[in-house]
This record gives sequence, C-alpha cells and structure tokens, in this order.
Amino acid sequence: MSSSPFVIYRAKRILTMNPARPEATHVAVRDGRILGVGPLDELAGWGTHTLDETFADKVLMPGLVEGHSHAAEGSFWRYRYLGRFDRMDPDGRVWPGLGSIEAVIASLQETERGLATGGAAPDAPLSGWGLDPIYYGDRRMAREDLDRVSTVRAVGVMHASGHIFNVNSRALELAGLLRTGVNHPGVPLGADGLPTGELKGPDAMTMVGRHIGYDREAMANDEGGLRAFARLCVRQGVTTATDLANLLPDDAVAMMRRVTGEARFPVRIVPFRRFQALTPRQAVDHALALRGQATDRLRLGAIKLFVDGSIQGFSARLRWPGYFNGAPNGLWYTPPETIRELYALALGHGVLVHSHTNGDQATEMALDCLEAALPGQPARDHRFTLQHCQLADAAQFRRMRQLGMCVNLFPNHHFYWGDQHYEITVGPERALRMNACATALAEGVPMAIHSDAPVTPLGPLFTAWCAVNRRTASGRMLGGSERISVADALRTITLGAAWTLKLDGELGSIECGKRADFAVLEDDPLAVAPEALKDVRIWGTVQDGRLFPAAEA
Repeated sequence: MSSSPFVIYRAKRILTMNPARPEATHVAVRDGRILGVGPLDELAGWGTHTLDETFADKVLMPGLVEGHSHAAEGSFWRYRYLGRFDRMDPDGRVWPGLGSIEAVIASLQETERGLATGGAAPDAPLSGWGLDPIYYGDRRMAREDLDRVSTVRAVGVMHASGHIFNVNSRALELAGLLRTGVNHPGVPLGADGLPTGELKGPDAMTMVGRHIGYDREAMANDEGGLRAFARLCVRQGVTTATDLANLLPDDAVAMMRRVTGEARFPVRIVPFRRFQALTPRQAVDHALALRGQATDRLRLGAIKLFVDGSIQGFSARLRWPGYFNGAPNGLWYTPPETIRELYALALGHGVLVHSHTNGDQATEMALDCLEAALPGQPARDHRFTLQHCQLADAAQFRRMRQLGMCVNLFPNHHFYWGDQHYEITVGPERALRMNACATALAEGVPMAIHSDAPVTPLGPLFTAWCAVNRRTASGRMLGGSERISVADALRTITLGAAWTLKLDGELGSIECGKRADFAVLEDDPLAVAPEALKDVRIWGTVQDGRLFPAAEA
C-alpha cells in the first residue's frame, strides 16, 4: 500500500481498451500516471486519496491519438480558407465552404481588397488553402484566374491535399518560371508554352513556396500555429498528435521544446522529419541527433518518406489500368534505390520510418523496397508504417503482415472525395475497397486511421465514423463490406495509432502504469447509434493528469 496521496476520478463509464478489464467506473491517478482502474473499493486499497466527481456524468476513453496530422492545421488559418466544406477555425469561427472556382476567386479578391486597405505592402503575397478543383468538374484553375486577383502581388493557393499549388503570373515570374522551355514533370504547360500555374509535387512547389507565403522552414517555426493546433486537439479529445512532415530546423526544434515544455501545454507532439533535401545517411543521422533532444511532450527521432502524391490531384501512382478518367499516371516523389537505402539504414539504426503511399503502385514499390532491405538489416519490431495506402488490396495487406509493417488508413476520403473517386479518379470497383479497414484487420495488419489534418479537419471521432459508416458527402454507401465496428474503430484511434508510433507501452489504453491521458466525452460512443458517432460531444481532455476543458481551449 502506498502512503502518497492520489486522486480517484469517478465516471459514468470508462472504456479502457484493456481486454482484461474493458470497462470500469473509477480510475486512480498519481503523478500524471494511472495508478489503477476498477471499482472504488479496489482502488482505495492504494491508500490516502481524494474522490473527484468532475467526470461523474462523463465517459472516459484513452486520450485520442492522431497518428497522421500536421501542426500546419493551426498555421494555415493565417491564410484564406478556400475549401468546399464549412470548417471551424481554432477560435471556433465557422468559415463557409465555396461552391465554385468563381466563388474562390471572389473570396481571394475580397482578401486582396482587405490587404490593400489594411496597410499591407503592395507586393506582400496573398495565400489561400483548401482548394480542390475536382469538386468543380473539368474546370481547372489557371494562372489567369489568379491574375484576376492581382498582377502585382504573388498569389498562391494550396490544394486541400497539400500536394499542389496554383499560382498567378507574378508568382511564376518571381520563381523564374514565367517562360517557355520549362521541362519539369510537376509543371504542366499551356498551349502558349508557359506554365499553367498549377505546380505538382514537392520539387515544383518548393520553387514558388517562399514567394507565396509557404516557406516550409518558416512554417515549421510558427509558434502561434503550434498553439492553435493544440487548442484544436483539446476540442477533439486528442492528447497525442503527430506533426508528420516537418523539416525540423534547429530553431523550430528549440521553439517546440520550449512551448511543449510549458506547464499548461495540453498535447504530446510527435514530429517526423520530412525526407527532403537530404541523403538517406543524413536523414538517419539527423533523426538520431533529434532523438537526443526528445522530451515527454515532444517525441523526436522518426522520418517521414513520400513515395507518390495525391489521388484526387492525379499525382498518385496507380497500377494498371490507371485513372478511371484516363488521366496520365502520377509522380514518383522518391526513386526506389533511395527508398531501399533509407529503409536499410533506418532498420540498422532503429529509426522509425512512415511512408506516404496513396496509389497501389506506390504501395507496391514501398513493399518491394522493404522486402529488399530487410535481409541485410533484420529487425524484429520495426513498425514501418504505410500512411494513407488507400488503394491497397488484400494481397498487399498480406505482404504488409509478412514484412512486419503497419498501416494508417484514411477513411475520411470516403466522405470528402468518395463521390469523386467513384465517378472520376479510380472508378466504382476500386472506390468500394479504398481504405480497406476490414481487410486490413482480417489480414492481421496493425492498423490506425487518421485525418491528415489540415487535409481534412482534425477529429478522430469523425474519422472513426467514416470507417464505421463509409458514407460519401452525397450519402452514398461506399463499400459496405469494408465497414468496421465502432469498437474496432475506437481502438484504431487509441491503441492502434499508439502502436504505429511505438508508444503503446505508454498510451492508448487506460491501465496501471500508463500516462493519465483521457478523452472526456459527454456521450457514450458505444451507446449511440453508429451513424451518430461523429456527433459525440467532447468535454475536453486529461493529459498527464492535467485537466483541459474544451470550453477553455
């Protein structure tokens, strides 16, 4: 028996994710960790305690783990939101969705007038985000559209996928691209021989990014954006979240260590160093150096690799027969020999690598590269994870299991782009099996699901709803055979996501010895109808034993 005082919280119901005791009514917390969970009389045996009734009418779950998000979800709100769907910002304001490219242009023109009258420099860039032309039929945005906003300012818009920019003529001029003779797979040319203003993939986007307000290194050091992201996490019940493609320059790491180390910072952040502008050896060495700077609330030392692009942006790599509408195949972001070298070095040094593969051809290449790397650097528990992996079939999931891989699927796509995938990008049959959660579980692949915020809004319970219901924005059921149960979906956003981050020994379930991280819910997700899962109300979070009401975020 311990004599050190502690707190016992009573709840209406506690969903533990621990099969030995799947639910309870009380949880004991001491020094930010879970002392025990069970009935009051058992927990009282630990000694002197205080009984806290704050959550007596609430439901507790393990703190939700967002295994694929980006802190830019907080940063992007300094730019103009141009998405198709209504969306809430970190301060609680709802920005209306835009129904046409003309509405997007009008919104940017309104922003430009505000800059002009607000004292901004005449050549200050104007930036927007969240655009996706696939919602607007065959109409693509061109530089001439954004020239209607300004010919003096550089105007740039990031697509919702994060894989494409649209820019005006001035931005192209500043980047040295407003000329004929540009020969780059990510820079489409118009009939006049000049770039259309659409730039695909990291190489092309990097050429214009700093001219339109999207300098990756500067954004990595955005303290205000990190704080805004943390507020969003509290409102969505998230206690651990990834920042899954950060360049992590030294000044950004110092800022993140300082901010996350504050007594009231509410989230554990897990940044991955983006594999860009480095050799495999440099990337692994950097990851190992970062590991030495990790803290409890800033977990450093992993790498994020990009293999291909976006399905709805037609930059993902698809196996035969390719895109349903006949679009040319997408882009390879990283060559196979580089991927094999990175995998081998990371395996040899115990560095975790998560790989972005949207198309099934990209997934196949990643599997081939890991299969080639493993014999030289066998690792019993590497947990290399395929992120998105949207078109994987059953045979590929079986290969993942054999290679010891995990998968983090993206069921939000069913809602936001399911109709477009069915009708335009991959066609009905493949759309029905996209993000095949049921198959992944049946084949024994460790699985998480995610929002990829800011690509879609942060919200693990909404993501779980998508995996359970597989409804598109129009209401179509997209692949009923791949639906999973509510219980399985809740596991994927807690223990499943923690497993892919190698944090399942600390997080993801409510049991003795783990971190006292809880999502505090007003409604019981196992008692509501499955179609109401996205509407479960969130009181806030407990993180390391500290209470964070959403109303105060």
